[in-house]
Amino acid sequence: MNKLIAFLGASAVGLGALGAHTLARYLDQSSLESFKTAVFYHILHTIALLALRNYPYRLLTVWLWSLGILLFSGSIYLLVMDSLMGLNLNFLGPITPVGGLFFLAGWLSLIAPSVNK
Repeated sequence: MNKLIAFLGASAVGLGALGAHTLARYLDQSSLESFKTAVFYHILHTIALLALRNYPYRLLTVWLWSLGILLFSGSIYLLVMDSLMGLNLNFLGPITPVGGLFFLAGWLSLIAPSVNK
């Protein structure tokens, strides 16, 4: 779990720096705000995973939040970069809210720790 948290944290910081220092020159304001939202949810849930490190009933929550980061933040990263890469990634649009549902499910999974082993 420590390696997962380290990877997610480092990637959130790296992508945040990319957005602030490089992409800001190439993206319109709306795209940049979307990118910042993705980074915010990415780092927020990475910090939440760090807080769960010693919690005995964490497995389901870890999976749900990790999938949330991948689907929610990952789809936004790719959609924002789409115009710069010249690809057509519009099919990823519906994946973003699914990632949000994984975040929500992860938080709700903390209600019943006995099923979260």
